[in-house]
Amino acid sequence: MASLWQRLGRVFARGDAGAREEAERILLEADFGVAATAEILEQVARTPDGDARRALEQAVVSILSKAGAPGALARASEPPTVMLVFGVNGVGKTTTIAKLAHRLVRDGRSVLLAAADTFRAGAREQLEIWANRLGVPCIRGGGAGAGADPAAVAFDAVAAARARGIDSVLVDTAGRLHTEERLLEELKKVVRVVAKQRSVGGAGAPHESLLVLDATVGQNAVHQAQAFAAALPLTGLIVTKLDGTAKGGSVVAVQRIIPVPIRFVGTGEGLEDLEVFAPQSSAKRRVRG
Repeated sequence: MASLWQRLGRVFARGDAGAREEAERILLEADFGVAATAEILEQVARTPDGDARRALEQAVVSILSKAGAPGALARASEPPTVMLVFGVNGVGKTTTIAKLAHRLVRDGRSVLLAAADTFRAGAREQLEIWANRLGVPCIRGGGAGAGADPAAVAFDAVAAARARGIDSVLVDTAGRLHTEERLLEELKKVVRVVAKQRSVGGAGAPHESLLVLDATVGQNAVHQAQAFAAALPLTGLIVTKLDGTAKGGSVVAVQRIIPVPIRFVGTGEGLEDLEVFAPQSSAKRRVRG
C-alpha cells in the first residue's frame, strides 16, 4: 500500500489545476481534519518546486511542536505530585496509567495509584492488578462496586500519599462519554476536591491533567479532545494505539486545535510501550507511512 507521501507525491508531480483538491481529499481521508489540511497545503504551496516532501514534513512538525515540551511532566515543589488521567472507555486509559507508573518507578519516583473509576464494572480490580504487578500501593475507596464517590477516593489517595511520603499519585477517573454533561460534572468535582488538598499537602494539585485518546478513531478523537478541554484544565495528551493505525492524521488534527502538548504515545500492550512524543519522527511516520 502506498504511503501518504507516495500518494501526495504523485499528485504534486502532476501540477495541474486539480492537484490541490486531490491532495486535500487524501489528507482528509487520513484524518488530518479540515483546519490542519488547509494549513499544511498552504505551507506546501509556498515551497519551491521539488521540495514538496520536506515542506509537507515541516508543516506537520510545525503543528505538532506548537504546544511545548512533550515528556516534561510537572513535579510538585512539595510531594505528592498529583496526576489525573481522563478518557472515554476503550481508549486504554487504565493500561496507560500502569505504563506511566512503570515509567515513574523506573525513574526512581515512588507511586500510588488511585482507583477513582467507580463506574465501570471491574475497573478498580483491574487497576489493583496493575498495582500488584508494579509493586505499588493502590487506594480504591470503601464499598464494593459502583456508587462510591470518585472525588472521595482521589482525596483519600492524596492524603495517603502525603502520610506515607510517596512522591506521585496517579488517579484513574471514570471513562465517561464526552457527550454526557452530567458525567463530565463528576470529573470536575474530582478536580476541585483534589485542589482542596492544598491544606494537607499537594499544593497546586492537580499538577497534571492528562487526556488519553485513541489514534484509531479518527475525528472522534478530535471531538473528545475538544469536549474534555472545554470542561477540564488539561495539561497534556497521551495518544494510544498508534501501532494499530495506518492513518494517524487525527494526532495532527488534535494538536492543531488543543493547545496542550502530546506527552506520550502508546505503541503496544507492554509496560515499556509508552514513548515520549517526538514531533519530528511522528511527522515522518504520518507522511512516509
